[in-house]
Amino acid sequence: MANQRQLKSGIKRILSRNGNDSAMLVSILQDTQSEFGYLSREAITEVSKQLNIPLTQVYSVATFFKAFYLIPKGKHQIHVCLGTACHVRGADKILDTVERELGIKPGESDKDLNFSLDTVNCVGACALGPIVIIDGKYSGEMKIEAVKPLLDSYK
Repeated sequence: MANQRQLKSGIKRILSRNGNDSAMLVSILQDTQSEFGYLSREAITEVSKQLNIPLTQVYSVATFFKAFYLIPKGKHQIHVCLGTACHVRGADKILDTVERELGIKPGESDKDLNFSLDTVNCVGACALGPIVIIDGKYSGEMKIEAVKPLLDSYK
């Protein structure tokens, strides 16, 4: 995470690009997350201060949208599809295997910030299920025995 001076100046730049307008809060938070990797407590507080709006207002927006992360995300983003087609083909067992291999649950990152794990309801590639997506790359027809080699290829 950036130091306090970098955080303040970075958010000041972001606010300037967004017209210092609290109506642009979603865009401001998107830009802040993009620049700093996630929305830290310090970043949210700084946005609140610089926009002169209640901290609760910034937190309510940051926690409403699933696209905002309040904890650091790993270098590699893993998504396991749990949609109906993937589920009936064993996605829950794939997810269990990923969790065991990495020692994390959906919504968490590993201690080294190499991996973050999330689930999705459907990715629209039902014929390929179960599907694991790492950094936007789809691995379809996933088998339990293929999970470890797939994860190892990103280490």
